[in-house]
Amino acid sequence: MSETPLTDEENPAQAAGAAGVRGALARYRVMAYIVGVGLLALCAAMVLKYGFDEDLYVAIVGPAHGFLYIVYLLAVVDLALKARWSLKGTVLVMLSGVVPLVSFFVERRVTAKVRGGHAI
Repeated sequence: MSETPLTDEENPAQAAGAAGVRGALARYRVMAYIVGVGLLALCAAMVLKYGFDEDLYVAIVGPAHGFLYIVYLLAVVDLALKARWSLKGTVLVMLSGVVPLVSFFVERRVTAKVRGGHAI
């Protein structure tokens, strides 16, 4: 009697090895680091603006970070759909891009969970 293999629906760990999930994870990881560095740059620009009256840096870094954060959100949604995350987990990962340094820690945790085949 041969057993039928489990499908992606029944075994999320199998989906973690799929090319689509690996690609989405790579895109997410890149964007998490870019957004994390961009947010640190924006914080530095805000210190310059309010501490030293230098408005130029916020005018440059602010819109760039805003655009990159939207790209980050798209990368999170892409990975969430492919790895079948819960809505709560997806929203929490999305919010990690708005607190300085948190995106770096969350990226490591998300990577470990997705590679392990666990849902977020």
